[in-house]
Amino acid sequence: MNSEISGNRSVWLHKLRLTGVGILLGALAACSGEGVERVIRGSTMGTTYAIKFGRGLHAVESQRIAAEVETLLVSINRSMSTYDPASELSQFNAADGGQWIALSTELAQVLEIARVVHEQSAGAFDVTIGPLVNLWGFGPTSAPTSLPTPAAVSARLAYTGIDQIDVRVEPLAWRKTHSDVYVDLSAIAKGYAVDRISDLLRQQGVDDFMVEIGGEIRVSGRRVDGGLWHIGLDKPTVDIAEIARVIEVTDIAMASSGNYRNFRVIDGQRYGHTIDPRNGYPLRHDLAAVTVLHESAAWADAWATALLVLGPVRGVEVAEEHRLGALFTMPTKASEAQVETQEFRVIVGDSDP
Repeated sequence: MNSEISGNRSVWLHKLRLTGVGILLGALAACSGEGVERVIRGSTMGTTYAIKFGRGLHAVESQRIAAEVETLLVSINRSMSTYDPASELSQFNAADGGQWIALSTELAQVLEIARVVHEQSAGAFDVTIGPLVNLWGFGPTSAPTSLPTPAAVSARLAYTGIDQIDVRVEPLAWRKTHSDVYVDLSAIAKGYAVDRISDLLRQQGVDDFMVEIGGEIRVSGRRVDGGLWHIGLDKPTVDIAEIARVIEVTDIAMASSGNYRNFRVIDGQRYGHTIDPRNGYPLRHDLAAVTVLHESAAWADAWATALLVLGPVRGVEVAEEHRLGALFTMPTKASEAQVETQEFRVIVGDSDP
């Protein structure tokens, strides 16, 4: 088992450096001895995870929960990993076009979220964008030394799009229209795993917790000292991680997507890692990062990417249309400008409902 359990009676501070956005998670433990904070840590999905309990748990109970969390994460990886050739997703990606492949209920749930966000964002979120990401040098393949040609981009676009996937309800199965269609759930799977762990904890009678996987977060209840959970938002700087703002929340999930730290320079031009699935090219607008607050981490995860792709104008409009709690950060010459949706202000307590 990869998890680690620790107790802590002081300030708990966990700093994460992410591809595109950094966050800080902090919580002040009770110092009077009325409770012991326990944290489960481990690795999954090519990143790390942490589960912080807002009330003291017996060590034996923590060990049992840690084992169940590990089992759940292994199961999710076996379903949705693109690095495991035997995973359910890898088998689909390797299948021929038109071939029906058995589909698990869990993976079907993730695909449905992806489909809805794809439709509501007018195609700004698409789980079949992997071949285009690879083409621009941000995937596992070797990075190109020159710009992709328009013909190469068009060729990848021909088999990109969630409409290239069919789902059959009875019996549950899916197929792709073209053998080269490739599904990558990296922009939603971590959020889904956070939701599943949260559900598991509640089933175990644990209502006060913080779950984080690779920066995707969900909090419930209160900290040990009875306070709200603290989440710090990072400034969109390339080299130095610096906290711009700390929000206090409970019973909410958060995901962020950014386009300012993971980039490549080709022929003297900087290209960010986020690719617009609608045209096959890296984003060219000035929006640096988007943070989304939602009751579900999976939905927040997908929407953060979609709103980043949509940009500083249309992204805000779509977020308001769907009553999403979203924070948009755009760099300026001196610092950065932030735009909050009405729902974001309500959630963080800056506005009345």
